[in-house]
Amino acid sequence: MKNFIIAILITLVVLASGSLFVVREGQRAIVIQFGKVQRNDAGDTKVFEPGLHYKLPFIDSVRHLDARIQTLDDAPDRFVTSEKKDLIVDSYVKWRIDDFARYYLSTNGGNKLQAEALLKQKVNNGLRTEFGSRTIAQIVSGERTELMEQAMIQTASSSDELGIEIVDVRVKQINLPTEVSNSIFQRMRAERAAVAREHRSQGQEQAEVIKANIEAKVTVMLADAERNARQLRGQGDATAAQIYAETYSKNPEFYGFLRSMDAYSASFNSKNDILVVEPSSDFFRYMNSRDGRDDQ
Repeated sequence: MKNFIIAILITLVVLASGSLFVVREGQRAIVIQFGKVQRNDAGDTKVFEPGLHYKLPFIDSVRHLDARIQTLDDAPDRFVTSEKKDLIVDSYVKWRIDDFARYYLSTNGGNKLQAEALLKQKVNNGLRTEFGSRTIAQIVSGERTELMEQAMIQTASSSDELGIEIVDVRVKQINLPTEVSNSIFQRMRAERAAVAREHRSQGQEQAEVIKANIEAKVTVMLADAERNARQLRGQGDATAAQIYAETYSKNPEFYGFLRSMDAYSASFNSKNDILVVEPSSDFFRYMNSRDGRDDQ
């Protein structure tokens, strides 16, 4: 009897533990009964909120699903614009489960990887449509916000079949393919090099003009200076001649004596100087006579 009671208690404990399940914060749970999602009396999916709940042991199975907003951030993809130009677009999607029963059934039992693969395909289709209806200039010049809004609307309408709500679709970065970028950069470098050469040639031309103007001004200034110097030299020579003339007229004898002394000093400046003249010549008259007169 005692063993029977213990067995009954163990059975009750096992049944009790098998009939209880806990839903953690940030999760929701659905119960699968005989392969079907359990629904309430109104026919809607019965979603269990966080907390402690009951189920039929060995009959009901519980599937926990993440109810938080999740981010799908996959590798960049290639899109074509209306100009048939390729763009490498890096985007991400914010999503969460809206219909847990539909999500469970459409993703093979709530497989998140499969859900993200299907969602990525739908998002890319929406983005491909929006990029294909715009040019690169329109995308870059300010229509990116409208593009993301339209892509989110298209994706949201097609993601309902997955039981997923699209919270946001964002384009992080838009780049040109590597081969196109290299071609554009090379063309830009060539254009900038041509502009630089043009500026350098214009600068060289202006430098030559400035140099020629300066050289012309310098030539004029030197010519003016030379003319002024000659005028001053001529005025000086005239003044000196006038002074000599006035001095000569005041005392011709003294003036003649000074001129003779200057001539002697210039003639006998070096020991190697040789002067061949007659002693009685007029050149030596102040040497032959103190007053410069001929005593003979």
